[in-house]
Amino acid sequence: MLDDMDSSIRLLSVGTALPGPPVGNAELARRFGMDQLWVQWVDAFVGTRTRHLAVDLDSGEVRYSLADLGTTAGRGALAEAGLTGADVDLVVLGTATPDNLMPATVNVIADRLGIDGVPTFQLQSGCAGAFQALDVARRLMAAGGYRTALVLGGDVIAKHYDLDMDLRSLPPAELVNVALFGDGAGAAVLSCAPVDDGAETTVLRTVLTRLTGKDRAPGQVLEWFGPADHEPGRTGSREDYKAIEESVPAMAEEILKELLDELGWTATDVDYLLPPQLSGRMTDRITTRLDVPGAQEISVVAETGNNANALPFQQLARVLPRLVDGDRVLGIAVESSKWIKAGFALERV
Repeated sequence: MLDDMDSSIRLLSVGTALPGPPVGNAELARRFGMDQLWVQWVDAFVGTRTRHLAVDLDSGEVRYSLADLGTTAGRGALAEAGLTGADVDLVVLGTATPDNLMPATVNVIADRLGIDGVPTFQLQSGCAGAFQALDVARRLMAAGGYRTALVLGGDVIAKHYDLDMDLRSLPPAELVNVALFGDGAGAAVLSCAPVDDGAETTVLRTVLTRLTGKDRAPGQVLEWFGPADHEPGRTGSREDYKAIEESVPAMAEEILKELLDELGWTATDVDYLLPPQLSGRMTDRITTRLDVPGAQEISVVAETGNNANALPFQQLARVLPRLVDGDRVLGIAVESSKWIKAGFALERV
């Protein structure tokens, strides 16, 4: 049965931000002293061609913070909706890489956008964080008192790179991260304000987020070092790519079925599919397994890199302008850090 809370919550607009120019695999290889064989391995095994990095690879300078990118994305989303910060009465951010332990990055972004006197929430989460932020916002809006929410997601992962490390000494579980990830942010404006009769709108039908990691080892770990516990040669991130490769396609299929069952839709009802965006090659495999006939796939990861909580907004920014009356959209994500299933459904009415 459809959740009544979703019938009046609408997605008004989306904004995105990517730092700097795209960085290709060859440029990445040169910076880290890798050879052409590594470039060929990335092309064949990972399938990500470019990514955007907040860190300047030559100087090591962090040129963009998450707050910088989130502010740009949030400002774009508000402008697209014809709103200002003064119109927002709820802000939620999902990220795995906030700029500081304190102050919360969500509050820095809100301040820059002229948002004040409203509840703000920052969720610490990997690739499911954007979905969790949407879920928190829509539940609070449904409970009453909030008409306009700014929902943000983003990550700056490149700040965890050790630019002086010899990558040739790293095991594959750590080496793959250099090729996979990029940086970015995204934002969406949700509203439950009344609309004029006959006006087309994009309705948020449901959001799914569920932890399924009981008794399962983490598929990905992102460290947060302090000066007392940073051991030389210890990298900030690592992942069990084989476990991810085995688990994510099956979990994506389970998410698809659960969303369709909840909504009473069939696979043929779906017009656009926003699949998980781990890497170019993995996304191709997942989409093939999902087998949603007639649905147009919206994927960006081969160009943007895996920028985690920014990715769903990058996908939404591409699909929203295409929607016509009756179109249905499903978004799916899997967080491998402790195995979280996530999804959402939109409908243009």
